[in-house]
Amino acid sequence: MLKIAILGLGEGRSTMSAALKSSKLELVKVCDRNEDLCKQRAKEFDFHSYTTNYDDLLNDSTIDIIAIYTPDHLHADHVKQALLHGKHVVCTKPFIDNLADAAALLALSEKTGKKVFIGQSSRFFEPAKRQRNDFEAGLIGDLITIEAHYHADHRWFLEKEWSLLQSFKWLYGGLSHPVDFIRWYLPNIEEVMGYGMISSNGSVAGLKNEDTMHFIFKATDGRIARVSGVYTSPTQPAQRDSGMSTILRATEGASQADYHELRYAVTTKEGEEKIISWGDATLKHYFRFEGQSHHAGEYQNYLEYFVDSIEQNFTAYPDMKEGIGTVALLQAMDKSLQTGMPVKIADVLKEYEL
Repeated sequence: MLKIAILGLGEGRSTMSAALKSSKLELVKVCDRNEDLCKQRAKEFDFHSYTTNYDDLLNDSTIDIIAIYTPDHLHADHVKQALLHGKHVVCTKPFIDNLADAAALLALSEKTGKKVFIGQSSRFFEPAKRQRNDFEAGLIGDLITIEAHYHADHRWFLEKEWSLLQSFKWLYGGLSHPVDFIRWYLPNIEEVMGYGMISSNGSVAGLKNEDTMHFIFKATDGRIARVSGVYTSPTQPAQRDSGMSTILRATEGASQADYHELRYAVTTKEGEEKIISWGDATLKHYFRFEGQSHHAGEYQNYLEYFVDSIEQNFTAYPDMKEGIGTVALLQAMDKSLQTGMPVKIADVLKEYEL
């Protein structure tokens, strides 16, 4: 059984639950600079091995994996330190916020032989897993196009001071989920074009960056895809429209995976139409906290997949290269919003010699 430690106990709350419930992992230690939060988690999970010093994780030779859930601008240094101390790494998305750090991290991972996995949790939600399995089994034929969205009424975010800072962008915090789905099915995105705006709700609150965005992607083989995100508007009833959906349209069928609802729909190449919903046992695996918040079930799924990749020596995706590619795509999207022009991903990568 591999031993894991967790850095960052805000989002790391889900990872604590995941590791403690997993038969493939042993949680050894957790860390956060905020000692009150450490004490809160210790009480919540009856797990009392905590520290406020990251060095205590790095210098513990029994730890195999460090899972990193700190603010984005700290990821590069925290990943670097973990690799230098001989640890495998799980890092929450987006992987890094500055592509200038990418080449050195890639080289370090190769030199140390340690794996880095990007915690793109949405891939590990039950409907998304079923959609991928059906697609790989050829149930809907060859992919023609993909549409994904993430729409949420996050007006409550606007009450938080940090949401009104120039540095806060829903592009990275929200749209990175549906963008990852695009890259999962169309990895070779060549060019992106998008428009965005600050809605009247966002404007009144003092938001500095777009809360409403629509993008079109073009892959190297000519296929196209689209993504949209709207974050300060009321949403449709969940029975009608999920907050996050991914639709595959293919040569012989189509499928749709929904989140938060455990709901999946497919029209197979035989013309059979199915809508599948999962029951209470699955619901309890995925949602363990109040208000279907956090992602404990998805995190447990991906942590166990990562353990398998270490023990069986295969690449766990998204790996570091894929994580860097997604950040490059998000930066190209950001540039398109600012310029009103299409942006080639290769130009972004070239800028950082990647």
